Amino acid sequence: MNVVELRDLTLPAVEDLLSAYGLELIIVTLGTDIPASYWGAPEAGIAGQCLFARADTPAHSLLHELSHYVCMAPERRAGLWRDAGGDDEEECAVCYLQVLLADRLPGLGRTRLLEDLDNWGYSFREGSAAAWFQGDGIAARDWLADKRLIDAEAKPTLRLRM
Repeated sequence: MNVVELRDLTLPAVEDLLSAYGLELIIVTLGTDIPASYWGAPEAGIAGQCLFARADTPAHSLLHELSHYVCMAPERRAGLWRDAGGDDEEECAVCYLQVLLADRLPGLGRTRLLEDLDNWGYSFREGSAAAWFQGDGIAARDWLADKRLIDAEAKPTLRLRM
């Protein structure tokens, strides 16, 4: 499957983005299990303030777990292990935020991330990730703005949900 993987990204840019939210990237050896991965390798895992990934972890998976960390309520974040939980509105906000955060990673960007979501098999009622982002995704953008996770220009504020 042709998607951008962690190995395709500039590692310092990934680490800087995660650290802006208080997360540490833990790189796991290829061929080994990824701790706290909800779906199993090569999908990223999250536990506490650690995001686990391998070189073959899809960039969209890494950004999705990061976005869960950002969007979850503090009490869930405090006990985080593998399952980020949350309701449907929050899950949509996570998907929307991961698209916005893709622009902060050289070699990725939102256009490529949206293509990767389609290639990986994400399904959206509108038929594609890009159509969802421009359509029903507006409700997710409003949710993120209400929680102050993005600003008026829909740029990530690099704050966690309070």
